[in-house]
Amino acid sequence: MQREIQGRYVTISTVGEKAQAFVPAPLPPRPPIDWTPELRGKFDQALLALGRLDSVSTLLPDTSLFLYMYVRKEAVLSSMIEGTQSSLSDLLLYELDQVPGVPLDDVREVSNYVAALDRGLHLLEKGLPLSLRLFREIHGVLLAEGRGGSQAPGEFRRTQNWIGGTRPGNAAFVPPPAEEVLECMSKLELFLHDQPESTPVLLKAALAHVQFETIHPFLDGNGRLGRLLITLLLCEQKVLKTPMLYLSLYFKTHRRYYYELLNTVRLTGDWEAWLDFFSEAVIVTATQAAETARQLLDLSNQDRDKISGLGRAATSTLQVHRALMEHPLATSGSLVQKTRITPATVNKALSHLEQLGIVKELTSQKRNRLFSYAGYIEIMSRGTELPGM
Repeated sequence: MQREIQGRYVTISTVGEKAQAFVPAPLPPRPPIDWTPELRGKFDQALLALGRLDSVSTLLPDTSLFLYMYVRKEAVLSSMIEGTQSSLSDLLLYELDQVPGVPLDDVREVSNYVAALDRGLHLLEKGLPLSLRLFREIHGVLLAEGRGGSQAPGEFRRTQNWIGGTRPGNAAFVPPPAEEVLECMSKLELFLHDQPESTPVLLKAALAHVQFETIHPFLDGNGRLGRLLITLLLCEQKVLKTPMLYLSLYFKTHRRYYYELLNTVRLTGDWEAWLDFFSEAVIVTATQAAETARQLLDLSNQDRDKISGLGRAATSTLQVHRALMEHPLATSGSLVQKTRITPATVNKALSHLEQLGIVKELTSQKRNRLFSYAGYIEIMSRGTELPGM
């Protein structure tokens, strides 16, 4: 499919020089997508993988326990793409008010991401559609604290930004001028609402992600918000009952090709190459997520079987085990609060869990000891290892 450049360049003036900013054409692409049998087959496979992932969530005894950690894994991965150095364990320590092993701003950014996703899902549940208002609200949460606090949280940018380089004149890509942002975003909002025409949801997510990244409507946080857009759209359109699909690990693994494809779409209109990559990302990621859910379910069942052999102590130990499934890094004090059983009973349960090889104590203190549900964290941490580790 031969297309022309997917937008237009406008000349902007910056300090001492001029540069070319790119204003994308509104969606959907013109001419329409060339649905070859191969591309159609990939999208059909992606939809089947999403269906399998959604069905796995019904097998979990308590989906919220799985989601608590899965959302945090995504927050770590999505923030890593932007250069933060926080691990999953760092985030869990931060949420416990313990000392993480990385700069506080890094882990705070990851925590903001979790809060932003929660806010987005809450707004969708309340009936607010994916819209400019929802994007601004989520962005306000995403940049509420830490390094992004000075980057106009919750507001579309009023100044020029750029990607790569030290200024627009030597940047790898220059998004639309600030005065064009609102119109570009308004047209994207119309596309999300099936105007000027209805678009299948998975195709809509793929196209809208590229468009959002091209507009780059905020001063900071665009990459994270653009990736959240995919999951929120799939949840809003009921393709997923729960937010279990996150493409950050796939994008992180294939980062160079991902950025190359975004640029190729803008310059040549090769949406088909992007859609092939996107559908593969969905297939791989949905399959991995379903497998992770099964592994966690197997681990939980094996450990519950071990605990059931404890006799009278099994009941309270199972309560502590369940609390550790939601918070797999916990202090004895936090487990007392979570389970509402006595400190003495919690400590006995933790002693049983240590003897069974289910938890490990990470401290050697007498008070407020820190425990890790090591097997659970190990499964969830795959793919989030920091460079050099």
